[in-house]
Order: sequence, then C-alpha cells, then structure tokens
Amino acid sequence: MNQPQKRGRSYGLTAAACGVFVATMLGAAFASVPLYSMFCQLTGYGGTPVRADTAPKTALDRTITIRFDGNVANGIGWAFRPETRQMKVKVGAINEVKFFAENRTDKTSTGTAAFNVTPDITGQYFNKIACFCFTSQTLKPGEKVEMPVTFFIDPAIVDNYQTRNIDTITLSYTFFPSSEQTPAPVAAVTVKDAGKSL
Repeated sequence: MNQPQKRGRSYGLTAAACGVFVATMLGAAFASVPLYSMFCQLTGYGGTPVRADTAPKTALDRTITIRFDGNVANGIGWAFRPETRQMKVKVGAINEVKFFAENRTDKTSTGTAAFNVTPDITGQYFNKIACFCFTSQTLKPGEKVEMPVTFFIDPAIVDNYQTRNIDTITLSYTFFPSSEQTPAPVAAVTVKDAGKSL
C-alpha cells in the first residue's frame, strides 16, 4: 500500500471515529435531561421536590409556612396562579393546594411545568404525592382548569441541623410550551365558572 492510500485510509478511520463520537455525545445529551430530572426527583437535588407514594403515619406539632408561586414562559399564552399565596402546614401532614391555568390564546396548546422549592436544601424533604407537573397539560382555546398538588413535608427535616430552623419554604412552578401534541391532562379539572378571569 503506497503513502497516499495509507493517508486516505487514516483519514477515513479518523472521520469514522469522529462520527461515532459525535453520535455518542448527542445521545448522551438527549438522555441527560430525563436522567438528571429523575435524579433530582429522587434525591431533592437543586431544590427539586421528591415524588412519594405515601405520607408519614403521624404529623408533628411543628408548622412551616409554604408559599406558592406560579409563572409562565414566553410563547405559551397562558395565565397561571395559585389559589392561595401561602399556607401553614404541619410537618408530616398531607396537604393540598390548587393552581389555576387559563389558555388565553385561540389555539389548543400543551404546557409542561418545571418546579423547584427554595431554600434548595429543603427539596429532599418536600414530597409530592400527586401533581399536575407529573404530566404535560393540554388546554383548548379559552379553557380554564384547576390543577391540584398533594404534598407533605418529611418529618426528617427537623433532624437536620441545616434545616431544623427553616420556617418558610417556597414552591414555585413555571409552565413552558411543550412539544407533545396529544397528552392527556390527567390532573386538570375544568373550572365551572368559565367567566371568571385569572
């Protein structure tokens, strides 16, 4: 094999290796978002509330004020707000709060809610049993829905010296446009008073 042929073969191997590398990195990038999201939901990392199936059997006498915040990103055309701005809850007790959403556009649209709590360290103790944020939500033009969240604060929050004196936690949601076209709005309930503006 002469020199030009060796060089051509070398270039081909290099190009193939680069192609495999790029494909691998693209695959890793697409996989990293859901994997990171799953990691945060399991650990509470970065202020991400934890998903839970059951609540503690007993609640403590300790109370914490939970503040609620609702936001929408550009491009979705929705109004979104909590039913109440804050509530006092007993640590370990199951609580429910409702959020309201309204599609103010003339087209059906789907949104996905990103969420977190602050201070960030409380994410591992903020447990959600049911939440509209677990699935994408689809609203028809002008449709208004209520979206409940069922949650509790893990009693272990009082055992951590970094969190035992925290008396206020903020739960924040932001709705973003979703690329999904036909998800089922599992957690949403249509608001009967369609004339009421958000």
